[in-house]
Parts: sequence; structure tokens; C-alpha cells
Amino acid sequence: MIICFSACHRDEAVILRRYMTSQVATTTALVLGFLVVMLLGGRLIRYFGMAAEGGLDVSVLFTLIGYNLPYFLELILPLSFFIGLMLVLGRMYSDHEMAVINGAGISRGRLARLLAPLILLLMLFEAWTTLIAKPWGMERATNIWQEQSVTKIFEMIRPKEFISSGDYHLYVGQVGANRESLNEVIVIQTNVKPDTDAAIHNQVAIDQQDLQKIPEKFISSQDTLIFAKSATQVDTNDGTIALDLHQGRRYEVNPMSKKYSQIGFERYRITLSAAQKNEERSMRIEGVSTAQLFEVLSGNAKRDNVNEVLAEIGYRFSLPWLIILAVMLAVPLSYVRPRQGRWLKLIPAIFIFVANVLVLISLKESITKGKLSIWTYPVAVVSLLAFALYLNYHQTIVARLRLKRHSEQSS
Repeated sequence: MIICFSACHRDEAVILRRYMTSQVATTTALVLGFLVVMLLGGRLIRYFGMAAEGGLDVSVLFTLIGYNLPYFLELILPLSFFIGLMLVLGRMYSDHEMAVINGAGISRGRLARLLAPLILLLMLFEAWTTLIAKPWGMERATNIWQEQSVTKIFEMIRPKEFISSGDYHLYVGQVGANRESLNEVIVIQTNVKPDTDAAIHNQVAIDQQDLQKIPEKFISSQDTLIFAKSATQVDTNDGTIALDLHQGRRYEVNPMSKKYSQIGFERYRITLSAAQKNEERSMRIEGVSTAQLFEVLSGNAKRDNVNEVLAEIGYRFSLPWLIILAVMLAVPLSYVRPRQGRWLKLIPAIFIFVANVLVLISLKESITKGKLSIWTYPVAVVSLLAFALYLNYHQTIVARLRLKRHSEQSS
């Protein structure tokens, strides 16, 4: 008889686990899809606007969206799981299912523990997204933006309009066929020091005696004007954007004295955008892989701000715990009376969960500035879990205190 009762009880737990897992997983997937479409839709509209203005190639639009998807998922997934739990548990309360389950001897805490396989799966996926997928996607997206800035310089040029790139302001009178060359080119570079070595390296046909005749007071901070009949883009392998100017003159003008010097040339090369000397430094911290972050801490790699590395590591390892926090908060916050409706506490509960997430996000900035230690992250996670634990057992603690007080008064 006892064996039969135990087997029946075990079968009921398995059925209930399957039911809860399917309900929560389905609702979470629907909420996740809705939030992803809503957030990425705004990003996609912005990319379409940039493509319409000629600043972005249309062929890379959806590639950029795909690479940015893990960046959104790391925060959307815990929120979607929390909302899914709130909706499922709230419906069970309003439909009196929770009353039947509690009457069968299954408490709310045990009901949450039945979701352990789903919770573990979501924690692993959240950890993979935060530690691996997001840095990989951000790195690929950054590389695409850099490639766009290099390959699209001629497509950004419009006849008889000024464009700016780096320290240069470029004006083009005419654009050649297939945009292979530029005609009637004017280049303005303000407040620079002339570099004779660079001029020689760029094969400028100048007279060194004329350079020596330029007074020293003119070689301080001058504006440079370059007039050329034509220009062609130079293919480089180091990530720079270079133009070869043909048959023109270069003027160095002192804005204070209004005096100038001029040099004629047959070919003169200018660099509109220099390559980064250290690609890792130019990469946003979100695009640096977790392994590289630990290399910075061990001294095998360099980064300007070590506190930024510590903040990012603590942030990445803290986010998977939001899945457990979502369960611990949803169980007490989803409780509603039968006539209240399951939507009554949804919005306040979302604000409470988002406030807990904002605590972790705010710590990242404080640790980056060196105001707090990286150990603030585990302290914050434990504190948030303790707060959720208090919400779960608040009614039990209050009931026991009242019972104890009543017993003392009776005695």
C-alpha cells in the first residue's frame, strides 16, 4: 500500500513537472519573441535610415542585426522568463489550479523546484550568451562597421559638397565614371604642422630649398589647402583610407599673419583615416572575449582601464543568476486572490525585477570608475537573492511571530 502510494505520488510529480515546464517554456518563448521583435525593430529602422543616406550597405543590414542579437538576449531572456512565470502562475491562481495543487500537499516552493531542469537549461544558455555569444557578435559587428568606413568613402562623396573624414575636409567638383576617380579636388586640413618627411615619403615633387626659405614662425600651427586636378583611392591592407592627389598645389596658410607658402606636386598621398595601432584597444569592452579579459588580468594582454575589465567580468558572471532570481521573485509576487485577476500584480512585479537588474548594471559603471571593488558583484547577487528569499517566507515569518507573541501573552 505504501509502495503504491509512493509510486502514484511520483507519477503525479512527473506529470506536474511536464505541465509546468511546457506552460512556462511556451509562454517565455512567446514573450521573448515579442520583446526581440520590438527592440530589434527599432534598431533595424535606424539601420535602414543610415542605408538610405548612403552610410551603410544594405547587404549587411540583417548581418548586423544577427550579430547584435546576443547583446539584447542577455537581458531580455531573464526578463522574458520572469514575465512568463508571472503569467503562468497568475493564471493558475485565477483559475483555482494553485488551490488544488496546494490542497494536494504541494507547496509553492516545491512547485518552483519542479522547474529545476528548465531553470538549469536557461542558466546555461544565459551563461553561453553572456560569456561567449555576445563578445563574439559585438566583435563581428565592430569589424563590419570598420569595413564600411573604409570601403564606402567614395560612395559618401557627392559632387560640389564638402564631406569630413578624420582631420580632412574634402570637396569634389566632379566624380568620374564608376566612381573610380575624382576631379577638381579641394582638401582642407586645419591647424596642423607640416611634415616634410611624410611629404618625401608620399613622393611629392617639391624643392627642398623652397622649404628652407619658409620662416620658422610659419611652421607652427597652420591651415593646409590642397588643390588637385584629380584624385584616386588607394587600396591598402592596413585598414587606412588613402587618396592619391595628382597635379596640384599645396598651400600652408598662417591664419594669424595671413601669409602662406605653396608647393607644387605631381602626386601627393593623404590618409583620410588612419588604422588603429592596437585593434584590441579600439574594440568596445563588450566585444572583447572572456578569455582575453582574463589575459588582461594575468598580464598577458594590455588594456588602458583594468577596472573596466574587472567590471565587465563581474557583470558577465552575475547575469546567469538572474534566472534564479526570476523564479524566487515570481513565486511570491504572482499570488493573487481569485477575484483580483492575474494582471493585477504583473506591472508592479516587472518594475521590481527591473530594479534588481538595474542594481547590477549600475555596479558596472561604479566599478569601471574605481569607486567599488569587483567583490561588490557577489555581495549584490547574494543580497538580491536574500531579498527574494525574504519575500517567499515573509508570511511564514510573520505568522510565527504572531503565534509566538500570542503564546507569550496567553502564558
